[in-house]
Amino acid sequence: MIKPEKETEDSTYAYLRPKDAATLILIDRSAETPKVLVGKRHDKVVFQPGKFVFPGGRVDATDNRIPVAAEIPKALEAKLVSGSPKITPARARALAVAAIREACEETGLCLGRPMGGSAGSVATRLTGEWRPFADAGLLPDPSGLFFIARAITPPGRVRRFDTRFFTADISAIAHRVEGVVHADAELVELVWVELGSSSLDGLHAMTKNVLRELSHRLGQGPLSHAAEVPFYHQTNGDWRRDMI
Repeated sequence: MIKPEKETEDSTYAYLRPKDAATLILIDRSAETPKVLVGKRHDKVVFQPGKFVFPGGRVDATDNRIPVAAEIPKALEAKLVSGSPKITPARARALAVAAIREACEETGLCLGRPMGGSAGSVATRLTGEWRPFADAGLLPDPSGLFFIARAITPPGRVRRFDTRFFTADISAIAHRVEGVVHADAELVELVWVELGSSSLDGLHAMTKNVLRELSHRLGQGPLSHAAEVPFYHQTNGDWRRDMI
């Protein structure tokens, strides 16, 4: 059951170190105009109550140790470890894996591939939030993710995140867990919305920035790890948009 919380802003938190987080934008390109999956948050959660968002959350300690169907491409790793503050390749992997875990936890949609011959021993390592993958005979597969944007929550917030936004095609969805989205869950509704639709106007300003970047990238042809990635952060109270 979701309980009410409050989010405050105070200079006390100006130097609070952001937590690494990952968000996944699932995209359906089966029609002429692509659609993205958004979820409506419970009206009693601390961040963006009642708003439509993309599934995501902070990196867990186990995310880097989970077995995967295929490692992230080296080009994606190189892009993720760029920028400042820098991270290790292991952290880059953990970010991509966290995006998959959060999507499965919040939407019931799990990106993966069937386990190989050592399924029994591998499945024992998929516990807790990863149990749906083991039950379906799958390993999470971050190899099809693309890095779209990075954004750090401004100073002064009780919760600060250094978020990497990823996208993946719906063809990567290998399993659906029923009953994840309901009236008392973090996400109470899922909706596929066309890119550019007025239905997306109420999204958080940063989320809309990321969607504009995704739309631009899709307009350039097939997604590529070589494309520049915007990095949004504040310096001396002013927003900056650097490129990675």
